[in-house]
Amino acid sequence: MVGGGPGGLFAALLLKKDDSRRRIRVWERNRSDDTYGFGVVFSDATLDDVGDADPALLRSIEERFHHWDDIRIDYRGESLESTGHGFAGLGRRELLMLLQQRCHEEGVEVCFETEAPQEALLSGGADLLIGADGVSSTVRRRWEKAFQPSVDIRPNRFVWMGTTRPFPAFTFRFRQDPHGLWRVHAYQYAAYGNGSPGRSTFIVEATEDTWRSAGMDQASERETADFLSGLFADMLGDHRLVSNKSVWRQFPTVRNARWWLGPAEAADARSTSVVLLGDAAHTAHFSVGSGTRLAMMDAISLARSLARCRGGQQPEIGAALAAYEAERRPPVESLQRAAQASLQWFEDTERYMQLEPVQFAFALLTRSLRISHENLRERDPAFVDQVDRWVADKAETQAGVSIRKNERSIGVTPGSSGRTAPPPLFTPFRLRELVLPNRVGVSAMCQYSARDGTPDDWHLVNLGSRAVGGAGLLMAEMTAVSREGRISPGCAGIYRPAHVDGWRRLVDFVHKHSAARIGIQLGHAGRKGSTMLDWEGSNEPLPGGGWPVVSASPIPFFEHSPVPAELDQAGMDQMTREYERATGMALEAGFDLVELHMAHGYLLASFLSPLTNQRTDRFGGSLEGRLRFPLRILRTVRGVWPDEKPVSVRLSAVDWWPGGTTPSDAVAIARALKDAGCDIVDVSAGQTVPQQQPVYGRQFQTPFSDRIRHEAGIATMAVGNISSFEDVNGIIAAGRADLCLLARAHLWDPYWTRHAAHALGYPLPWPAQYSTLNEYTPRFGGAAAFGPETTE
Repeated sequence: MVGGGPGGLFAALLLKKDDSRRRIRVWERNRSDDTYGFGVVFSDATLDDVGDADPALLRSIEERFHHWDDIRIDYRGESLESTGHGFAGLGRRELLMLLQQRCHEEGVEVCFETEAPQEALLSGGADLLIGADGVSSTVRRRWEKAFQPSVDIRPNRFVWMGTTRPFPAFTFRFRQDPHGLWRVHAYQYAAYGNGSPGRSTFIVEATEDTWRSAGMDQASERETADFLSGLFADMLGDHRLVSNKSVWRQFPTVRNARWWLGPAEAADARSTSVVLLGDAAHTAHFSVGSGTRLAMMDAISLARSLARCRGGQQPEIGAALAAYEAERRPPVESLQRAAQASLQWFEDTERYMQLEPVQFAFALLTRSLRISHENLRERDPAFVDQVDRWVADKAETQAGVSIRKNERSIGVTPGSSGRTAPPPLFTPFRLRELVLPNRVGVSAMCQYSARDGTPDDWHLVNLGSRAVGGAGLLMAEMTAVSREGRISPGCAGIYRPAHVDGWRRLVDFVHKHSAARIGIQLGHAGRKGSTMLDWEGSNEPLPGGGWPVVSASPIPFFEHSPVPAELDQAGMDQMTREYERATGMALEAGFDLVELHMAHGYLLASFLSPLTNQRTDRFGGSLEGRLRFPLRILRTVRGVWPDEKPVSVRLSAVDWWPGGTTPSDAVAIARALKDAGCDIVDVSAGQTVPQQQPVYGRQFQTPFSDRIRHEAGIATMAVGNISSFEDVNGIIAAGRADLCLLARAHLWDPYWTRHAAHALGYPLPWPAQYSTLNEYTPRFGGAAAFGPETTE
């Protein structure tokens, strides 16, 4: 074992306990009582796992730890607390001493102040070499090509300090000074009383600019402690900050393509297998408090996997190591995704400093997505009631209708839910004179089922069922403004009188039989047109019977796709007239909202992205140039569309490919759209180039919505792997979007919104035709699909 930190010592202890015949030797370069940092954090669940693995260790920990349930947030002169979080703090030195004692009791050899003699270990016939030697692992570095590590150095600066000041609750503090914003993460890890002064960890974090402005890039350890003690004097009182190797650092997020190697793969390992554990294999940002936890959970899994190969034969060891990685990698990667969301929230905290305290606190508590709206309600119902009341109050003001009046309009008897306020997803939202009854929308999804652009019974049933299903906003699929603007022969259009009649039939049904409102998404496929139906071959060109395609530049989507003609001035003039005509037809059909599709690599999007716009005229080059034609279309549409009705734009906030649109570009684009008359941005991502490398996950596009909403100052719709009512409630309450569009979730269940209401205990009445369902209690588990999703 290389590395005598908590993970390495715990693994050594468990391996020796499992088989006393094993010779376990731990090599640690530091002294036995030499450690950096101050306290470590365990969740209640982690302590349960530690106790199952070694009850004696847990008993010793419980005699020394400091436990808390509350989180306190000090922000803009107010203090808010949330309870039910269940964590414990323990001094890192104390934890190491306890682990060393248990290792000694079980017969583990621990060699301090000694570098691991890796060559001797490999030549001496060790069966297994465990690299538990931290972020800068020498074991990982030795076999770097095989492990394929990646290290992402984050931009914020942080310093780990201590104090004797007690913190009964885990405390976040945000302090603005002339240099910028400082974040504090503070928690107690040693109890006070019986002559003990007690101890707390005090982490300070800041952006690079704030850190440099304050001169911390030149400060010594003592100067740092003095500066921060003065900065937070009102918080520390008679206490001061103390240091222990407290240097400013940047957090490294470590990932490895592989966690273990057999003898044949580690070429110079001879007959020894090699495996990584803890920070050597992976790191998770300290804001989720999981570094020590991950290492100790790795140790439990590794010991359990190796328990099956007591004979020490390499094939058995290899199978055990594979089982260890298979068991641990999914939860580790899930936690790393959560940690990434958390660290980015703290990197961008300046963005949220205009939020009111209760929303700021909710956004902070739910930042990683591991704590959801409903999960937080289970922990602290009073706090979530406060959040829901705040959201409802703001919705009343914004929409200009009372919650009671809104509930009556959708058939809910006010107060019948037993809640002090409706769930956030059932609050109204106004766009100009359009008031939506709730925050759930059906995302625009092409159906590839129209005949020469005309919608038919499929479209009526598709959108009509989701209107009856309770969604507040329905978005009709991307509807071509010309025959040549279709994606495929089966795509809908709005360029002939028959199209108006087909769409009016659908719009009338929605208005007559539901409280929903309906929008139409106008677009032109550009270079992604003249393709097969999606299920025949997504984006694949038609083998015959196609039509000419155009784009910002003559760049085909696939190498085998038709080369588009570069849209010239005459083509732009014609296209403008087509959008103008389509907008008038949409108004004639009775739509409540019109949306322009400027995403996913279609025509208008091809002007916005530098990957697809390589023009040298005034419609290319700078972002201002690339915006020129799309803004012309937006202004034209806004000029035709009535003032009382809103216009939205779907935007790809990132192209997922080097040289493409970035999130900061998307903010600038959104500002320009707002100035040109756009009321709300439908925030999507990617699909610009086929070689894109998207980063998928739960709510994976919501952070782009969050950023655009706050930095561009415009309402947004979030879309992308939003599936549960927990997702929607959390997004709305935290201010990450104003509306949530669900795509596949609505394909799976057209009655998603009604089922969500049932799961939440919100009495959303059914239409008169289905009124018997108001007294019906489902006996199957369908509603469970709407419950908490807190695994990432």
